[in-house]
Amino acid sequence: MAFSRACLIPFLLPLALAGCGGSDLPNVDEASGNAADPALASALQDQIMVDPQLGRQANGDAIRPPGQPYSAGVPDDGVAANTDKVDLGELIKAPAPTEAGKDCTECAAARESVTLGGLAARQKDTRTSQCAASLSYGTGWANRLPRDLPLFPQARVTEAAGSEEGQCALRAVSFSSAQPMQTMLDYYYTRATKSGYSSEHQLDGNQHILGGTRERDGGSYVLFLTSRADGGTDIDMVANNGS
Repeated sequence: MAFSRACLIPFLLPLALAGCGGSDLPNVDEASGNAADPALASALQDQIMVDPQLGRQANGDAIRPPGQPYSAGVPDDGVAANTDKVDLGELIKAPAPTEAGKDCTECAAARESVTLGGLAARQKDTRTSQCAASLSYGTGWANRLPRDLPLFPQARVTEAAGSEEGQCALRAVSFSSAQPMQTMLDYYYTRATKSGYSSEHQLDGNQHILGGTRERDGGSYVLFLTSRADGGTDIDMVANNGS
């Protein structure tokens, strides 16, 4: 059966338009009276610049969420905030620890606190606990510990916080040292006692607690020390008399 030309027109018209390559068709923007924005066209056509470091942290193709939150401040292995050469000099041996009892508030705080702020807030020294709410975080606070109780040379800082609000001079820092437990105990015991602080050494399970006060200015400090598998020591320190 033959088809009329009128019947073929609807089918041939799309093919004819396609064969033109669009060269004779009016630009939509021009037809509407709106010329294309060169800046917009450039922005849409240019390549996207991607920071490879942040791209890896985005973890967009991972099945599971990132293993840790984004952090630009502290490298994975910590920051050597005190690069002084280790010079132990003559150390006074710290006394043997006494077994911590149920009334050891510092022991409970160390076990149950998950942040430096929480650890500071649970100290029995009221000057320390009251200033804990105003702590701000940053590795720079590790270099502003009390001059008598500085950050150990070559320490690797994992977290630090401090407060200067009102009368506060609170410092809190988590760090690790390649030195063994006894050396770290002797170092801070020597610094504390020579600076007029009292010093009490307690043992709570595998954790050593060294702390004391100084009557002349109301200063106080406490250190929580745990041995590392590599022979070094992990330490959390809270002091209320920062520089």
